[in-house]
Amino acid sequence: MPNRFSQQIWLCLSLSVAVGTAWAGPAPKPAAVRKYTIEQFMKTIRFGGSDISPDEKTVLFSSNQDGVFNLYEIPFDGSGQPKQLTKSTTNAIYVLGYLPDGRILYSSDQGGNELSHIYLREKDGAVSDLTLAEKAKFQFAGLSYDRKSFFYQSNQRNRAAFDVYEMDIATMKPKLLFENPGGFFPGDVSPDKRYIALSKTSTTTDGDVYLYDTKTKETRLLTKHEGDVNNGPEGFTPDSKKLLIRTDEGNEFAYVKAYDLASGQSTIMDKANWDISGDYLSYRGRYRVLSVNNDARTELKIIDTRTNQPVKLPSLPGGDITGVTITDSEGRMTFYVNSSNSPATLYSYDFKSGKVTPLVRGLNTEIDPSDLVAGEVIRYKSFDGMEIPALLYKPKDAGSGAKLPAILSIHGGPGGQTRLTYSPLVQYLVNSGYVVLAVNNRGSSGYGKTFYAADDRKHGDADLKDCVESKKFLTATGYVDPARIGIMGGSYGGYMTLAGLTFTPDEFAVGVDIFGVANWLRTLNSMPEWWGPQRDAMFKEIGHPKTDSVALYNKSPLFHTQRIKKPLLVIQGANDPRVLKIESDEIVANVKKNGVPVEYVTFPDEGHGFVKKENEITAYKAVREFLDKYLRGPDLVR
Repeated sequence: MPNRFSQQIWLCLSLSVAVGTAWAGPAPKPAAVRKYTIEQFMKTIRFGGSDISPDEKTVLFSSNQDGVFNLYEIPFDGSGQPKQLTKSTTNAIYVLGYLPDGRILYSSDQGGNELSHIYLREKDGAVSDLTLAEKAKFQFAGLSYDRKSFFYQSNQRNRAAFDVYEMDIATMKPKLLFENPGGFFPGDVSPDKRYIALSKTSTTTDGDVYLYDTKTKETRLLTKHEGDVNNGPEGFTPDSKKLLIRTDEGNEFAYVKAYDLASGQSTIMDKANWDISGDYLSYRGRYRVLSVNNDARTELKIIDTRTNQPVKLPSLPGGDITGVTITDSEGRMTFYVNSSNSPATLYSYDFKSGKVTPLVRGLNTEIDPSDLVAGEVIRYKSFDGMEIPALLYKPKDAGSGAKLPAILSIHGGPGGQTRLTYSPLVQYLVNSGYVVLAVNNRGSSGYGKTFYAADDRKHGDADLKDCVESKKFLTATGYVDPARIGIMGGSYGGYMTLAGLTFTPDEFAVGVDIFGVANWLRTLNSMPEWWGPQRDAMFKEIGHPKTDSVALYNKSPLFHTQRIKKPLLVIQGANDPRVLKIESDEIVANVKKNGVPVEYVTFPDEGHGFVKKENEITAYKAVREFLDKYLRGPDLVR
């Protein structure tokens, strides 16, 4: 059981009034959309988790409001301003939660290297690293049910496998609970501490759930099956008698069943016409928090298990409710509300009074919400007839004048999904006059297992063709210039950008590669050891460097850069453990030989993604300037 750590609508009213045959005049024009700088968009606050203090009077959360993620507290009732608890100017600090005595646990790595450690903050502000070990990663795994200890996972013994430890809160001395022989990803520890849920990944579409008994030291398979079935543990019930398992057995979408540990029988608990992305119980089991991935949105219900009916929450601004944290008393909770045109706001809620209180709003007050654009879910047919979902963001004045430039935004993964959540970069580009289409190409999660597996061994081919086909949809809108459509993406989306410029060199006017893969042979060989069995799953989906070297060579843009003839911007973090900086160094050097405009922006203090707001501003400003120069053209810059 996961523990407690864990739109505004723009409206133009056109009105004319007739008196006899007289005409009252032309309808009023909609107010001009104000233009904002990237600095204004980046004053938006991003959050990371939340928790409620043991006395239920204070809310703890992480945010980057001062440039780097730090810890903050604010009263549960919303009185007063957030109080900053940590003041890191280098490494991001993410909340784990309060200990029963009011002390705080948090997680942080070094410069984005992803080797996170667990830190203890005393009430007087003193901080200590509880997990001292070089080149090891530590992952918090929740408070024990008796609240006398907490669990964590670490690969300090074996870099390729995570063991499970229990840390006594009184002494802060760890005890090994499960020595991972390899091949397993540990899940939750049962409330009675007897069992540990384990997952074992065979491929990205096939996996099993195992149960480790801490008394007998035996491990048994709970999800015996044939064919490809994706199984994963969700959490235990408070009485330790059942384990919730997420599975897609016999179904296109993932659902959740309850497995009885004594009888071995399972019953379906929650099922929907989309993937269930989360399903867990509050501390005593009074509430069940159910999340459904409904067409790129999170549809969340908090179900009262006594009546099996959803809790009726007060009216809230349109958007997704995420990050629900319920107290041990099950009387109070916090959550976030986020949408494509409204960044997250942190709320508190009292179940008894029904009062909901906004605590911290993410949107910069300098920005008028009516100037932001909501994403629209659209679909189009690809080259082979497969229907491809995408999110369309169009400027407010699209269609009122000259045709506009457009940029495809491709998510990371492979296997990710672009969702209807707020992106300052997307809003900045749309506010600057660019149409943005976020493509959920085949291989994206959230649309069923058939769609998810449709790009296996076809990366840089079938999924890239989905992106190329989206140009037909954009052209058909009537307000997009087909000659000025670019492609942009981060991580795997960065690979798709490079693949687009390399393997379809005449299709996209420009490319923006952010932390993107250029050489699959190197990337697959240099995956972090702690990925463990996930490495093998990636080999099966994309290809193995030893047995599929020719295919991987053929789909790696680095070895075919002579074909690139359109302007390219590359953005890279020096500490990236997933896509090594040398990948970007080499792609930039090779493309320059073609006489093609190429710009390169690097950050010595970032890893695979941004944690520092200042760097993000620099990167997004570079993106806008690059697009204005090579996609829009100087004569069309607004």
